[in-house]
Amino acid sequence: MAPANVSMNVRKVGDTVSIVDIEGEMTATAESALMDAYTAAMSPQTRAVILNFTGLEYMNSSGIGLLVTLLIRVNRQKQRLLAYGLSEHYQHIFELTRLTDAIKLFDSESEAVAAARGA
Repeated sequence: MAPANVSMNVRKVGDTVSIVDIEGEMTATAESALMDAYTAAMSPQTRAVILNFTGLEYMNSSGIGLLVTLLIRVNRQKQRLLAYGLSEHYQHIFELTRLTDAIKLFDSESEAVAAARGA
């Protein structure tokens, strides 16, 4: 398999919220990067993980599948998955695939963090 053309950076926002900055392509090759980022974002206190898609260049159906896998893991930990920074094109895909039923989308990081904290 080709190397992943993606990088993910994890930022903690207080004790209960983590942000995963996604840069590049979400395809099947991004699986280990995404799962490693989720592991880094985890702590016993983590209640929400926010995906930052502002650096997303491309996502295919395999990338959507990885998000579903991540969503299952997040739900098992009784956490919430939120996202921001999706282009209109990918927002539409999230709506068509009904991912928006499970992953709440926001326009900005501050809105997503406020929602994650229950504000």
